[in-house]
Amino acid sequence: MYDPALLRTFVAVAETLSFTQAAARLGLSQPTISQHIRKLEVAAGRNLVLRDTRAVSLSDNGEAMLGFARTILAAQDQAASYFTGSAMRGRLRFGAADDLALTQLPGILRDFRQLYPQINLELTVSQSGHLLRRLHSGHLDLVFIKQDPGWDEGRLVRRDRMVWVGHRGLEIDPTQPVPLIAYPAPALSRTYAIRSLEQAGRTWRITCNVREVNGVIAAARAGIGVAVLAQSLIPTDLTPVSAAFGLPELGEVDFTLVSNPTTATEPVEALTAAILSRPVQ
Repeated sequence: MYDPALLRTFVAVAETLSFTQAAARLGLSQPTISQHIRKLEVAAGRNLVLRDTRAVSLSDNGEAMLGFARTILAAQDQAASYFTGSAMRGRLRFGAADDLALTQLPGILRDFRQLYPQINLELTVSQSGHLLRRLHSGHLDLVFIKQDPGWDEGRLVRRDRMVWVGHRGLEIDPTQPVPLIAYPAPALSRTYAIRSLEQAGRTWRITCNVREVNGVIAAARAGIGVAVLAQSLIPTDLTPVSAAFGLPELGEVDFTLVSNPTTATEPVEALTAAILSRPVQ
């Protein structure tokens, strides 16, 4: 029988392809992550993770183990929830950045409510900065937001790249300001866009102000301009346009869970574990 702790570490490494990011996600040290992987490889009798000085990848056996690990951990979580979930009660004020609704988060929340029917889950969907301020003021217990990489607050769920996106038929005159679809300041995606353009010496203008992610997507589909989204959140009918229009690199973004230490409760820990145990992509 494989140790669930080792399997959770392996899944974190497999999903982030980084020992450093896996350590941040699980709240463990990097040497502990390496030790867990070695122990699991010994137990399996196979090399699971391929490492060199530049990259981490999975072997063929590692890819097979990833499927088994997710199945085993899901079964364990279901068993634990069956015997303990119904007894857990309380109020959980949870905030999520609006574009994270494009991930598997809605399914995770649905399963969470089924497993813990006695928890009163109150959901707030807004921009990351607004949610973080509400958390700090005591109005929320847990938030799932986007932050600049390396931010020392919260637990890393995954890291992604920010990219320029637009409609496949979009054309931009390189002699004119870049037309931007943007949230109001100080939204993170707006900051990424304007900062990168100004550093590259490109002019810009806001062609569409939006308040939520559906507005971003609708405006991009209409060809009103270019937008900034995390790479994993790009709808299939939109496309990255950085290379086509010579737009500058935007950098990476962290998806993080931040809890309010003054209101930490069992429901907070339960939802945190549910999000960390499943790939949010």
